[in-house]
Amino acid sequence: MNTQKSIKLSSQIYIVFSALSLGYVALLSLFSPQTTMNLVATTLPNTDAISSIRGIYGGVGLVITFQLIYLLMKDYYKGLLFLSLFWGAYAISRLITIFSDGALGDFGNKWIIIESTFSIIAIVLLILANKISKK
Repeated sequence: MNTQKSIKLSSQIYIVFSALSLGYVALLSLFSPQTTMNLVATTLPNTDAISSIRGIYGGVGLVITFQLIYLLMKDYYKGLLFLSLFWGAYAISRLITIFSDGALGDFGNKWIIIESTFSIIAIVLLILANKISKK
């Protein structure tokens, strides 16, 4: 398999993995917002809170999942670009929390590593895809 095909396949696998991960959280949040919030030991006290989690993590998460599937089929490069920004924004948000509010707990520490890694993977794949396309 040539380098261009390898990079494209690796990129597509990465996009599928991200879409499945986000899709899982989206469906979980649509059907059981409290279960989603149990991951961070937070109780949803009223229907407005439940509705917000269902809308943000559920509804918006599904839109992002569908967008990733579309980009996977139409333009994997743009999918990588989106995911580099998406995962990077999550990591930066956690850094802001560290500087503004103090140290993260176990959940936040685990996820800042995951989100940073996912962002870096997307950036590396973008750079490799860009190099190959220029040749």
